[in-house]
Amino acid sequence: MLRLGELLEARGHTVVPFASQHPENRPSKWDDYFPPGVDTQDPSLGDAARFVYSPEARRQMGRLLKDGGPFDLAHLHIYYGQLTTSILKPLVAAEVPIVQTLHEYKLTCPVHSHLSQGEICEACAGHAFWRALPRRCNEGSLARTALSVLEASVSRALGDAHRIDHFIAVSDFLRDKMIEHDVAAPDDITTVHNFVDPDRFEPSRQRGEHVLYFGRIAPEKGLRTLIDAAAPLTDLPVRIAGAGEQREALEAEVARRGLDHIEFVGFQDGADLWDLVRRSICTVLPSEVYDTCPLTVLESFACGCPAIGADIGGIPELIDDRVDGRLFPSGDVGALREALVWMQTHRGKAVEMGQQGRKKIEEQFSSQRYYEQVREVYAEVT
Repeated sequence: MLRLGELLEARGHTVVPFASQHPENRPSKWDDYFPPGVDTQDPSLGDAARFVYSPEARRQMGRLLKDGGPFDLAHLHIYYGQLTTSILKPLVAAEVPIVQTLHEYKLTCPVHSHLSQGEICEACAGHAFWRALPRRCNEGSLARTALSVLEASVSRALGDAHRIDHFIAVSDFLRDKMIEHDVAAPDDITTVHNFVDPDRFEPSRQRGEHVLYFGRIAPEKGLRTLIDAAAPLTDLPVRIAGAGEQREALEAEVARRGLDHIEFVGFQDGADLWDLVRRSICTVLPSEVYDTCPLTVLESFACGCPAIGADIGGIPELIDDRVDGRLFPSGDVGALREALVWMQTHRGKAVEMGQQGRKKIEEQFSSQRYYEQVREVYAEVT
């Protein structure tokens, strides 16, 4: 959302942000209009109620429309749970066209991921959200799942699908799921993949030293599959960068198994992270959930580094097998090991693959290309 706002402002558009209050928000002359945030970590009864419907967000949206308008359109991102669908009615009343970028599966799954008890699940089919209750899909908790089901049901009733003039999906896979489960008609949803600015990244042209995973360390990311695949490859250094609820358990497992060539390097960002990527033979995304359009692949390509990815969700839309990376069946330890060995023994080819990835970013996933595609959607709704 922030990067899109920067793109629009750099090209002469006026952008007015609207978000919930948070101590880490960027300073804005509009933050007096921001409603109080919802504490989702240790929620009170009031927080739970505002998670489903926020009267204050509706009131503040009305103020903003009155004081700051007229507006050509509203572009929503992940607004639910904080702003909630309460903001839709004042936008519709003010006849402001609404575009929403879908980053995940909230409209087809009450826990946003199509993941239940560690397995892919589409039981709710975009509308029967109550089916999540016996499965306890939200962290195994009946209370949390009930709140998620209530929020999804209220949001649907208040127009989280039919009051949006046009959806943007960040992958064709995500778009197809929205159509399959009757959330959006084909003419009302357009794929615009995520982007990176290639000018922000210095690409590598050197042979890499290690294999790298960077991102959140959680069960659905497939890191146990990566560890099992890399375990016998003792001459191939593997680096795992990131933080998350599974890190402690996986780090202990690696130590117990004596896998000294696999190292957890902690959370990395900025220049340190990009240096780690540039020194990689390849990056790996062994996901076991419907990833939509992971920036880790695009950022890897921008750094001139090829990627190995699981063939799940939107990942195959980003990686051309044996051109700028490798694809393997999600969860398949043997196939991932074969891809790792191939990269290790074809390091010169891996450099060429990384160059192809960089070229792809410049031609297909640049900020300019993204801006052009989003402006086409804006033109349609206005």
